[in-house]
Amino acid sequence: MSPPVAPPGWSRWLVPPAALSVHLSIGQAYAWSVFKPPLESALGLSGTQSALPFQLAIVMLGLSAAFGGTLVERNGPRWAMTVALVCFSSGFLISALGAATERYWLIVLGYGFVGGIGLGIGYISPVSTLIKWFPDRPGMATGIAIMGFGGGALIASPWSARMLESFGADHSGIALTFLVHGISYAVFMTLGVLLVRVPRAAEPVAGGGPSAVRGVQVSARSAVRTPQFWCLWVVLCMNVTAGIGILEKAAPMITDFFSDTSTPVSVTAAAGFVALLSAANMAGRIGWSSTSDLIGRKNVYRVYLGVGAVMYALIALAGDSSTPLFILCALVILSFYGGGFATIPAYLKDLFGTYQVGAIHGRLLTAWSTAGVLGPLIVNWIADRQEEAGRHGSSLYTLSLFIMIGLLAVGFVANELVRPVHTRHHHVPVPEEAADAARPQPQQPESA
Repeated sequence: MSPPVAPPGWSRWLVPPAALSVHLSIGQAYAWSVFKPPLESALGLSGTQSALPFQLAIVMLGLSAAFGGTLVERNGPRWAMTVALVCFSSGFLISALGAATERYWLIVLGYGFVGGIGLGIGYISPVSTLIKWFPDRPGMATGIAIMGFGGGALIASPWSARMLESFGADHSGIALTFLVHGISYAVFMTLGVLLVRVPRAAEPVAGGGPSAVRGVQVSARSAVRTPQFWCLWVVLCMNVTAGIGILEKAAPMITDFFSDTSTPVSVTAAAGFVALLSAANMAGRIGWSSTSDLIGRKNVYRVYLGVGAVMYALIALAGDSSTPLFILCALVILSFYGGGFATIPAYLKDLFGTYQVGAIHGRLLTAWSTAGVLGPLIVNWIADRQEEAGRHGSSLYTLSLFIMIGLLAVGFVANELVRPVHTRHHHVPVPEEAADAARPQPQQPESA
């Protein structure tokens, strides 16, 4: 299952499309809010219950990335992409069975547990390979690929909404929609499995080739013992919690916010809002991560966390007075959310080197698992309690928004505490380790 080694003259620009085919597929997770109202209606679920498959999927994403990161480094991107394909597609098929039989626990098991494993392995599958192909521009390289995860909902949201309209929003229509998703994504992800290549050798950057394992290098085992790792864990967790709370409940949130105004938002417009958020998420991943190559990782996270808090304050204080203001602030927040994901691999590379950056990245994504529970739980639980208390409209979310401001402030402080890794944690790989870190391939004779 080891991926084919790139032949002489292979363009490194063919690697990002392979990664995109996987990330665009698993990025469907960000369109889950489209399924929430139909599931609540068809199966009699609360908002908190309908969020459970998504929450569990994000938890499993972080856990599978953490525990599978070393396997991904060892076995290479083709193995990882294949595992992601099987798990992600199978998750939809199991969910289809659950919807068809009205057994909600099967949807939780399929989409949340099995599909979540596919999310985690698929998410980290190309990261290490891309950084080794693009050592000169790691932020841009990972941004191109990870932008697909943010942009997946741009395709999946209107596509899912259209299928639910055609097949029906009852349990059988939901089941058929899940089935089509599972088959279609399996076909599309196969393209990435077939296309991916690993560097032929660890060469200098000149000519666009992959770089050797150079500079500061820290193993995954040592990285988790450093304060830098845990500062970045807090930074990622806070940034993700703040963004995912809006994203998971985007469609019902904008509907509720303006339900008591003269400009209510229709269901169709709400689905369009989800697609806009996906576009901002996707654009932020490539735009902000590329910007980080110019201004530095710490500075760009200052923007994500500081300006993000200001955007939340505007929504909380004046969001229901203007639909354009609400949408603009939400788009900025989601661009920061996406940018945070795309920038973190390059931040890790700067601090810990390329030696086991994929495995370190996988362990850091447990922050995403935590945020995947915290964000939706904060927003949904508070909204449910406020509704029980007789409140409605934007007042359902005011407290949640102020909590998010506080979380972003915590992340801002953690980012300020990041310093270079102490030399006692540095690792100098022996030649065999360096070669293995550079590419999982059999030894080949060097050309003259």
